[in-house]
Amino acid sequence: MDRRRLTVVAALGTAQTLAWGSSYYLPAILADPISHELGISSTWFFAAFSASLVISGLLGPRVGRQIDRVGGRRVLCASNIVLAAGLALLGASGSVWMMSAAWLLLGVGMGLGLYDAAFGALGRIYGRDARSAITGITLIAGFASTVGWPLSTLGLETIGWRETCYAWAVAHLVIGLPLNLLLPRTEAVATTEAPVAKPHIPIDRTMVMLSFAFAAAWTVTSAMAAHLPRIVEAFGATPAQAVFAGMMIGPAQVGARVLEASLLRRFHPLVSTRLACITHPIGACVIGVFGGGAAAAFALLHGAGNGILTIARGTLPLAIFGPENYAYRLGLIGAPSRICQALAPLAFGLLIEPMGRMVVAVSAGLSLAALVALMLLPPSRSAPVRALDAAPQHRKAR
Repeated sequence: MDRRRLTVVAALGTAQTLAWGSSYYLPAILADPISHELGISSTWFFAAFSASLVISGLLGPRVGRQIDRVGGRRVLCASNIVLAAGLALLGASGSVWMMSAAWLLLGVGMGLGLYDAAFGALGRIYGRDARSAITGITLIAGFASTVGWPLSTLGLETIGWRETCYAWAVAHLVIGLPLNLLLPRTEAVATTEAPVAKPHIPIDRTMVMLSFAFAAAWTVTSAMAAHLPRIVEAFGATPAQAVFAGMMIGPAQVGARVLEASLLRRFHPLVSTRLACITHPIGACVIGVFGGGAAAAFALLHGAGNGILTIARGTLPLAIFGPENYAYRLGLIGAPSRICQALAPLAFGLLIEPMGRMVVAVSAGLSLAALVALMLLPPSRSAPVRALDAAPQHRKAR
């Protein structure tokens, strides 16, 4: 990467770390104290959180269209303001209804400001050359939980959960917003005075296959994020082994992303995505054969696949369809994934009690179904790139 692109990647990767750490990863630390003080069950809190993920998924296509029209800089900057407002409202919550309203607002902010929007912004700036930049921001933001969880824990122990929410809100305004303002400006697509027509993207076989593959894979990711310790303990792992296994997921994700940025970048993203879908079933076989003592190996294999899938969510549609209407297409493909992410923890929670450790057969089956869908895809079917999107668009940045 040249220096200018490195600056963009570093700024956007840091902003993404803040966005994920203060939204998606917030409930893991603050759900119990917030629920306790408001006098509600944590189930209500997580129901509001799940609703926020559904909202973010439903907003994806509209957000994508806006990025395709005006670029990602404005949208990502707006996300900082909306996320700050949601966090401030969460900090001020005195009832379940106020808390729910805060999560609805945070859902809008996540729809405006998490990976799909960031990938769309990079696609708008760099066109077909966005793969290295997408990988770069995921390498940085892969540490969102590593940074976010300790900071939220420190805030909870020192200043309380309300002030922690306020602190995250301030961070969006004084750190996240200036970082997103560093993104290059991109030329808005020329429009007439007539209403802007929605771009026509046919929901063809390739689109359906991609949507299904990512939805199945992200269902597994979300389920494991919520239930992995319980699952490996069902195989006989001790609590200490379960905790250690959970700690291995983050390093495995980052290690796999380094592999994607070095060795796998020579291949079509479809190759690395197929590899990513096979690692979880392999891990399920390992822990099934060797029991709880192999919990760390299971977590490493699962985490490695998840790390590459995050990148593939942005790079595979770009490689197959090209940069035209890229952000809108990401929103369409990603909407089912977001909804599945929201429902997966509840669904797997209901399955674990009757199925026990056999629940990994369900997760492995979903990963294999995603692999089958990807095997049926052609490596490329892109149309010729229009002059507006001709590589690289950063020449038009000002």
